[in-house]
Amino acid sequence: MDAVDALNEIAFWLERELAPTFKIQAFRKAAVIIGALEPDEVAARARSGRLKSMKGIGDRTFEVIAQAVDGGVPDYLEDLRQRGQQPLAAGGAELRSDLRGDLHSHSDWSDGGSPIGLMADAARMLGRDYLALTDHSPSLKIANGLSAERLREQLDVVAGINRDGGGFRLLAGIEVDILEDGALDQSPDMLDRLDIVVASVHSKLRSDRRTMTDRMLGAINDPHMNILGHCTGRLLQGSRGTRPPSEFDAERVFAACAENTVAVEINSRPERQDPPDELIRLALEAGCLFSIDSDAHAPGQLDFLQYGAERAAANGVPAERIVTTWPLDRLLEWSGGGR
Repeated sequence: MDAVDALNEIAFWLERELAPTFKIQAFRKAAVIIGALEPDEVAARARSGRLKSMKGIGDRTFEVIAQAVDGGVPDYLEDLRQRGQQPLAAGGAELRSDLRGDLHSHSDWSDGGSPIGLMADAARMLGRDYLALTDHSPSLKIANGLSAERLREQLDVVAGINRDGGGFRLLAGIEVDILEDGALDQSPDMLDRLDIVVASVHSKLRSDRRTMTDRMLGAINDPHMNILGHCTGRLLQGSRGTRPPSEFDAERVFAACAENTVAVEINSRPERQDPPDELIRLALEAGCLFSIDSDAHAPGQLDFLQYGAERAAANGVPAERIVTTWPLDRLLEWSGGGR
């Protein structure tokens, strides 16, 4: 087995089960280190033990590399694969099997932890037909949001990945910040070039109900917007602590989403579970479309779609109302992809 692939797959399974970041990074960094060497040199250094002296190669990563270059599946990887056979979520299996893609993910171009290519490879491994790359927009400086110039550069990277074909499509997208006046935080010309536009509120989440409602309605009325991301902004757990949901007139916001065919995101991140169940049901009654998305910041987190499918099924959301169950051509017709 290729040693780089083994290290990256181990990191994938660890990300999927929310292992500590330092543990995951040890395998990702080791993959980068040996990926810079010729395979024959990696094998020679592993067999002689010299690989242990390289900075960034620890006992566990050395063991994995040594077993891989000897032609076998490393024991640690085999154990993780066995653990990975268990689903993350108990419910929603039928709906999970209907999902074709994911319209919210991040790479190391903004606040994700992995290169674009690794995110695309993981989506392929999971059997996705498509994945939207939606790194942050300029105003979210804490997340290294993309300027128009950097976004243009990223579009070239996306096009390069898609030249390989293989039945998978990486969609050009953005998670654009909804600014305080309801405008979208990227130029219309750049938004015109994208397949998917997720729009989310990331600042002043404790604004009063009227202010937040007007802000969200302004964005929803912009024809570039496709998906309303993590609409309440709540956090239930995790390293960032907890945060209550923002206040807004959900009936007006969801009515506007339905009128403008903007999908309401069912964000699958365990710490978000956003929207809350009662708002999923309200959006369903309003006639909204939905998008079950991972909001993945690492390859293994792409499998978080299981959590979103479980919540959608529990709240009675039918598959035909979920855009991420649609085939690519129908999805792009809805989104105006490539405009």
